[in-house]
Amino acid sequence: MKSVLGDKKTILILLGPALLLYTAVKLGPVIWSFGLSFFEGNLRGFEFVGVDNFVKLFSDPELLNAIVFSMKYAVIVTICQVLLGYGLALFYVFVLRRSSALIRAIIFFPTVLPTVAVALLFSSFFEIAPQEGPVNGLLSALGMQPIAWLGQADSAFIVIVIMELWSSMGFYAILLYAGLLDIPEDIIESARIDGANGWRLIRSVILPLSLPVLLSSVIFSFNVTLKVFDSVLALTDGGPGTSTQPLTLYMYKTTFTFQDYGYGSTLALVLTIMCLLVTLFIFGSARKDRTKA
Repeated sequence: MKSVLGDKKTILILLGPALLLYTAVKLGPVIWSFGLSFFEGNLRGFEFVGVDNFVKLFSDPELLNAIVFSMKYAVIVTICQVLLGYGLALFYVFVLRRSSALIRAIIFFPTVLPTVAVALLFSSFFEIAPQEGPVNGLLSALGMQPIAWLGQADSAFIVIVIMELWSSMGFYAILLYAGLLDIPEDIIESARIDGANGWRLIRSVILPLSLPVLLSSVIFSFNVTLKVFDSVLALTDGGPGTSTQPLTLYMYKTTFTFQDYGYGSTLALVLTIMCLLVTLFIFGSARKDRTKA
């Protein structure tokens, strides 16, 4: 095995096809999209405009609103996803133990449901017209005024966050549950013998040992939520107005609705840079914490 892996020609033969395929499928479209950002037009024809699309970014108020919404949504949903997932994982491991299989399956089930189906479900839950959904029906039964949940910016944002948490927390619970299972049982038992129980056990032993999987969950969650698209498109289509329009939806409408491929590619570049910077920031912060420790 060492003689095979030590041969550079063999390594090139083994990795070459995969690298070519990766370049064609992944890097090719990225490079092509970056090239389009210097042009203006659509499939009927393109005109070279240099850096005009990049200059336009700084005077586009809709872009700023989309970035603010995307960052606000990503931060709130990431924090809630990881906290809920970690809480459920701790519940699986230390309360339900081996009898958690059925509960895990039930909580994970929404993850595999189609996004459009989930959006339609939540739309009917929070409906106000032509008939009241269960949520407004409950408010009416309590003597409260029904709310047009999807007709107001703040309440529409709340519904989107609740829908995302309901459909994804089971995934993060399973991800973090797998990480908790990797913690050696003898370390936990030793800590308990030394008097560490309950919150002290979690804070001093479980949490530090599960930091790598927590970090992975945060990075994965933030990048996914920062690129939220289909759930918002299906539930609110960015409305009311553009109050719940993330950067991905703005990019989609610019490119395919308004047929401005050049500026749409520039928006895609902005989203790529945002994801890269967030990932580097999280990795950098984690590295500093480990250095201090």
